[in-house]
Amino acid sequence: MRFIISGKNIEVTESLKNVVKDKIGKLEKYFTPDTEVHVTMSVEKERQKIEVTIPVKGNILRAEQVSSDMYVSIDLVQEILERQLKRYKNKIIDQKQDAVGLNRAFIEEDFFEEDSIEIKRVKRFAMKPMDAEEACIQMELLGHNFYVFRNAETDEVNVVYKRKGNTYGLIEPEI
Repeated sequence: MRFIISGKNIEVTESLKNVVKDKIGKLEKYFTPDTEVHVTMSVEKERQKIEVTIPVKGNILRAEQVSSDMYVSIDLVQEILERQLKRYKNKIIDQKQDAVGLNRAFIEEDFFEEDSIEIKRVKRFAMKPMDAEEACIQMELLGHNFYVFRNAETDEVNVVYKRKGNTYGLIEPEI
């Protein structure tokens, strides 16, 4: 694995680099040797944040973790990535992408329990056309983190969502 480690508002010391390579390097058995691992460490106020992105052909494995100690964040993000790999192994392979970037031994081993996704509830509702601002207001009134609506301007289904820092995002379909 090739590590690309960067920092925002933090000096990435050799000690931090070594811990990242040691902890995230434990996942090396799942990937081919030329897999790139993008690691970004940042500090905001008292929050120590690490973001790890591992591009695998057709998929992106990504995890982030925040704590008061960077070393704790590194431990936690490694656990998240390993869980994601185990959980989505079969999905990645079944997408007929030959799982390029994954180690052949990882693909062939069958030592992970398969998690099935069970939909517990289906909700149907009428979508009246509205603009994104009105959709944000509706989302706030309902107390949700996202809201699906029909955009009055484009007549397409869009999603608004609440981001960290009380900002909003809009998801539009790509044509």
